[in-house]
Amino acid sequence: MIVLKTRREIELMREAGRISAGALKLAGEAVQPGMTTAEIDKIAYDYIKSQGAIPSFLNYNGFPATACISINQEVIHGIPDREHVIWEGDIVSIDLGAVINGFHGDNAATFPCGKISPAAERLCNTTKEALYIGLSKAVAGNRLGDIGFAIQEHCIKRGYGVVRDYTGHGIGKHLHEDPSVPNYGKPGKGARLLPGMTIAIEPMINEGTQDVRVLKNNWTVVTADGKLSAHFEHTVAVTEGECIILTQV
Repeated sequence: MIVLKTRREIELMREAGRISAGALKLAGEAVQPGMTTAEIDKIAYDYIKSQGAIPSFLNYNGFPATACISINQEVIHGIPDREHVIWEGDIVSIDLGAVINGFHGDNAATFPCGKISPAAERLCNTTKEALYIGLSKAVAGNRLGDIGFAIQEHCIKRGYGVVRDYTGHGIGKHLHEDPSVPNYGKPGKGARLLPGMTIAIEPMINEGTQDVRVLKNNWTVVTADGKLSAHFEHTVAVTEGECIILTQV
């Protein structure tokens, strides 16, 4: 069931989004050669707690950290640890959220570590562009398929694989709510967007195949061909006009 939010609830979500965005910004700034993913996770945790919020991901379905930190061929759900060192040329996807006053924010971005290859830079730029193209379609009266098609078309035209096994989602009092928000689709198809809907739009785009697999830890998702992947996400509120991005610094 899709839950529409009141103006007051959207304002509460804006606060959760602000904290989520602040944590993501700090985590991204910490992406430097020699840093471990555990160190970056601690930075995000400390910031969220300092704001009076709780990390949305910590212990969610057993996930053991504040942030999902996924490097290079890792698509999503990378588990931070002290042994996982970030090196020059890596691309690092960080996905995290915060809950405060009963509402969640959720956002993600892929950060370069130092100088990255032109191919990696192109992938990251295209994925970020796809997010904002998707956001432009998140308008009352459109349908979910309009968002997914716009993202898919932008990326496939550039030779990339659009992950289908994982999608964006509704968000509010729960981290994951209805509806599912795929990064592919057909224009005019899917649930109609209504004012008050709050959704997380998050293209996960692969350098090669769209296919993925899950590692033995039952969390980390990697590209099936070992090529790079990038991930960007915002939590937004649907309005009659442009959507409101709730995960802004």
